[in-house]
Amino acid sequence: MVNVTISITEETRRKMKEHPEVRWSNVIRAMIERKLQDFAVAEELAQKSCLTEKDAEMLSEKTAKNFARHAKRLLNESNS
Repeated sequence: MVNVTISITEETRRKMKEHPEVRWSNVIRAMIERKLQDFAVAEELAQKSCLTEKDAEMLSEKTAKNFARHAKRLLNESNS
């Protein structure tokens, strides 16, 4: 197996030390493997997709606009 070094904040390190029962390298390894699975699924979907890059950009813009509208609505409701 290969070793990888990561950088974390002192606060994160302190909090991790509060849980010595956790094997943090196993946690990180699982997270990396899960992310790689996500990429594999996304790549498979992209290969089967009929969307063009222009279509994807348009969907991204619409999604961002809708998210912004929704966030504003939530903020207005919480301030009321």
